[in-house]
Amino acid sequence: MADAMEEYETEAGCVPVLHPEEMKPQTHHHSGSHGYSSDNTARKSHVDDYSTWDIVKATQYGIFERCRELVDAGYDVRQPDKENVTLLHWAAINNRIDLVKFYISKSAVVDQLGGDLNSTPLHWATRQGHLSMVVQLLKYGADPSLIDGEGCSCVHLAAQFGHTSIVAYLIAKGQDVDMMDQNGMTPLMWAAYRTHSVDPTRLLLTFNVSVNLGDKYHKNTALHWAVLAGNTTVISLLLEANSNVDAQNIKGETPLDLAKQRKNVWMINHLQEARQAKGYDSPSYLKRLKIDKDFRQKVMLGTPFLVIWLVGFIADLDVDSWLAKGLMYAAVWLAVQFLSKAFFDHSMHSALPLGIYLATKFWIECVSLDGAAHLPFATVHVPFLLNSVALFYNFGKSWKSDPGIIKASEEQKKKTIVELAETGSLDLSVFCSTCLIRKPIRSKHCAVCNRCIAKFDHHCPWVGNCVGSGNHRYFMGYLFFLLCMICWMIYGCICYWRIHCSTSYSQDGFWLYLTQIASCSPWMFWMFLNSVFHFMWVAVLILCQLYQIAGLGITTNERMNARRYKHFKVTATSIESPFNHGCVRNLMDFFEVRCCGLIRPVAVDWTGQYTVDYDQTGGSGYQLV
Repeated sequence: MADAMEEYETEAGCVPVLHPEEMKPQTHHHSGSHGYSSDNTARKSHVDDYSTWDIVKATQYGIFERCRELVDAGYDVRQPDKENVTLLHWAAINNRIDLVKFYISKSAVVDQLGGDLNSTPLHWATRQGHLSMVVQLLKYGADPSLIDGEGCSCVHLAAQFGHTSIVAYLIAKGQDVDMMDQNGMTPLMWAAYRTHSVDPTRLLLTFNVSVNLGDKYHKNTALHWAVLAGNTTVISLLLEANSNVDAQNIKGETPLDLAKQRKNVWMINHLQEARQAKGYDSPSYLKRLKIDKDFRQKVMLGTPFLVIWLVGFIADLDVDSWLAKGLMYAAVWLAVQFLSKAFFDHSMHSALPLGIYLATKFWIECVSLDGAAHLPFATVHVPFLLNSVALFYNFGKSWKSDPGIIKASEEQKKKTIVELAETGSLDLSVFCSTCLIRKPIRSKHCAVCNRCIAKFDHHCPWVGNCVGSGNHRYFMGYLFFLLCMICWMIYGCICYWRIHCSTSYSQDGFWLYLTQIASCSPWMFWMFLNSVFHFMWVAVLILCQLYQIAGLGITTNERMNARRYKHFKVTATSIESPFNHGCVRNLMDFFEVRCCGLIRPVAVDWTGQYTVDYDQTGGSGYQLV
């Protein structure tokens, strides 16, 4: 990556750009002893003879007693060594917080410049990713906007080295998300060029960074820098954030031009698709349809309706030749393959499963009404219609209602980051680096929806939404009424065959009966097979859900990842949940059963609950705080 960048800079004739080896702080002392020691191995091995160490080596290894002894003997903590490095620098790079406090109390200069890169102790701590040290130095008045000898402030260094938590903390403390260093590079540009992962780019985008700024010398945008680095992960993020694919640098090159120079097929294809989607090119009518996201979604939703109907329609045709029907099925398969490659957008994960579900339910209902037309209206059709209304209602609520999205304003996000960082809790177990929120207990970030969901159960492709605290009850209602409708369909098919097919199971046996009902009405038999398939997964799913809700008091996500959560006690055969009140109570709390006020379920706002404490005296077994 650095070689490619050097070649580009030589061609452009611009100022040098920092390379990783140039950015590393001096982590060794000039005498040859190791200076960067994040563990206690060296300290323990020298515990008996540290009295002979000089103060620099003692600082590097965190020997507080020896350092205090030398300072009390008259050593000036502001005195740099021959490489112009102060004790505060060595303490900062090795994350020796107690020594930093001690040296500052002895008048050490918190923003002292030193070392080959002319950096402050805060720069050194930032490069090494010591968030706790960054927090401490800022409390003592360190200035994160100061630039080092290479022209970078702390937020630029944190972005270069992928220290996402430090980037978040510095921005929350007031650093401009679009701040330019002396080379005219923003944190987003550095992240795009140096960090081949979703963070900190994703975090910067969440902070509404300006994606189309150009640097001072090359006039490259972040997308240019990502292409130069071959950073495909960041390229995808920038394109989703509407980065300008037609932006030109000082040489008139667009990101697509740079991708073509590097002959990277993946980058070329994605950038060309992005250009076409924004209307920069004049594609053919077919290409315009391909890049129309709404049209692709409609195709994914509509294809199952057509395919399910065609399978039954072809089987029901009055054609004796199985070869002709086989050719028709082959044509359907080829058409599906064409639609899949041309129009299916696999970034829309839920569209196809949702289409399959809607199509199956639609055709089952149509066939059910036809197959059971002879059955009594009051005792059969009215309950079916009521069940259908309940099914549509619960499906709609599961599909469109808020599953429990955890929301926060930008001010609240920054406040949360500062609070977590300054209490040493800014880690991924309690903080979401995408949503920039403190994660409530039982919540999870959904990778499909790209949002944090309270009391997250799972993302359901069949309803095209997450299942969480806001819609879990509706999801259970949807499963129940769907199962009832499927059972009604199976019953309707059996009644249809009993009336219209000249065979019976008791007289002809299983195989002859099966062939007779399949040939009697292939369309009805096809719908029966669909119903049996859906009956199996719906029945299994509703049983699993009821067992987790009533028997265990946990969600699907918690059952799968119980060992990751400290509040669960997991053995080889069981999961002990602090949320389990017993079967009956679990069901009453989940469905919020009140019985005209006779029952008082425990209603919890899971979007705002962050901890759980065991209550040894109460009957519930736990206490939320």
